[in-house]
Amino acid sequence: MEHSAAAPLADDVHRASPALGLRRATPWLALAAAVTALDQGTKALVRARLELYEAWPAGWELIRFQHIQNTGAAFGILQGAGPFLMVAAFIVIAGITAFLLTLPSHGRLYHVALTLILGGAVGNLIDRVRLGAVTDFIDPTHYPAFNLADSGIVCGVALLAFLAFRDGDNGPLRDTP
Repeated sequence: MEHSAAAPLADDVHRASPALGLRRATPWLALAAAVTALDQGTKALVRARLELYEAWPAGWELIRFQHIQNTGAAFGILQGAGPFLMVAAFIVIAGITAFLLTLPSHGRLYHVALTLILGGAVGNLIDRVRLGAVTDFIDPTHYPAFNLADSGIVCGVALLAFLAFRDGDNGPLRDTP
C-alpha cells in the first residue's frame, strides 16, 4: 500500500495527537516526579537534621554530609543570580517536557536522560522558589558540594553525550559507504 499525501502515516498521527503524546510520556513524567520527590525528601531531611554548615560525620575528610545553601549554579558560579537561574530552569523544564511529549516512542535511553535532567531541574527550582537558594549536602570535601537533583542532571547530560555518539539505542554509528 502506498502512502499518499492525503493519508498521514500512523506515526504522523501518533505524533500529532496530544492525548497520545501525554499517555506515552506519563511513565517518564512519573519518573521525573520520583527523582524530584527523592531529591526534595533528602534535602528536607538534611535541613531538619543539620544546622547550616554543620557536617556529619564530623572530622571526615573524604566525603561527608554538610548542610550548604547555594545561591548560585553548579560549582558555586553565578552566586546571587537566583532570578536568572529560575528563568533558565523554567525554560529547560518547558523544553524537556515538550520533547518528552513529542519524541517518538523509540529511543528509551534518550527519554531516561531527559527524565533525569527534568527531575533534577524541578528539584532545584523548587528550592530556589521556596528558599531562595538550593540545598546542597553531599560534600566530597575536595570538590563542590551537590545534591541528588544535581546528580540527576549530570547523569542525564552524560547519558545524552554518550548517546550523541550512538545511533539511537541500536549501537554505535557506523560509517556508511
